[in-house]
Amino acid sequence: MTKSLKQQLEKFYREYDFAGRILFDPIEFPHQYSRPEDIEVVAFIASCFAYGKVDLFKAVLKRIFAHMGQSPCDFLAAFNVKKQRGLFADMQYRFNRNDDIVCLLYVISRVLRKYGSLEAAFRGRFKETDKNIGNGLSGLVDTLLGIDTTVVYGDAEKRGGFLQFLPSPSRGSACKRMNMFLRWMVRDRDIDFGLWKEIPKNKLVIPLDVHIARISKCLGFTRRATADWKMAVEITESLKAIDPDDPVKYDFALCHQGITRVCSSKRCSECKIDKVLIQKL
Repeated sequence: MTKSLKQQLEKFYREYDFAGRILFDPIEFPHQYSRPEDIEVVAFIASCFAYGKVDLFKAVLKRIFAHMGQSPCDFLAAFNVKKQRGLFADMQYRFNRNDDIVCLLYVISRVLRKYGSLEAAFRGRFKETDKNIGNGLSGLVDTLLGIDTTVVYGDAEKRGGFLQFLPSPSRGSACKRMNMFLRWMVRDRDIDFGLWKEIPKNKLVIPLDVHIARISKCLGFTRRATADWKMAVEITESLKAIDPDDPVKYDFALCHQGITRVCSSKRCSECKIDKVLIQKL
C-alpha cells in the first residue's frame, strides 16, 4: 500500500505546476529578490502574514515591502522605530495593528544586528541529533519574543497582535506559517530556495493547515483529532515512510489540492486518489 500511495503522490508531485502557483502563494514575495539576505527576511515577514485570504494579506505585504526599498535587509539593519514607524502608521491586517507590524520589523532588526541572520538565531538551538526542527524553531521564536519592545509599545507588555505573528512548537501550535518559512529556506528544489544548507530536509515538519489535516486523515497519515504540533509531526513521520530524505516535498501539491477544492469533505467522489487504497488504510 505504501508503494501504491508513493506512486500516486509522486504523480501529483511531478505534474504539479509549481511555477504557475507562485502568484497564488506568499512565496511570490521572496522570489522578487536576488540577495540571500533579502530573500530570508522577506520570506519570514511574508510567512508571518500568510493567514486568511491571499488577496488581502498580499495587499498589505506589497505596501510593507514598498516602504522597505530595494534591500529589505538593509532597511531592517538600519531600522529606527522613532524615525520610521510613520511609514506604517495606516497599516493593519486582521489581528495585527500598525504597532504590531512595527514591532515585528523591530525585533527582526534587533536579531539581525545581534546574530547577522535569522538562520544563525535558529541554529543557536537546533542540533543535528534533533528529531526535527522543533527545538530550532522554538529557539528562534524565543529569541524574537525575548527582545524588549518598550520602544514600540511604551511598556514591556507584548500585544496579542504581535504575539500572533510568532507561534511556537513549545506552546503546542502547529506553526503552519513558520514551517512554511522553514521549508522555503531549507528545501533546495522546486520553488523553494535552499538557503539554509546545513539543515537537512528530513528535519522539516509539514506546514499543517485544514487542507493538509483533512487529506492526511483520509490517507491515514494521522489519527489525531487536533491540528497541532503533534499532528504535524505525526503526518511528517508518515510521509518519511514514503520519502525518508524529503518528506515535506508533497506539501505544496497536497495543500493546494485542498485550496482549489479538488479535496473537499463534500466532494470525495471527485478525489483523484485510489478509493480502494484509501479503504485499505
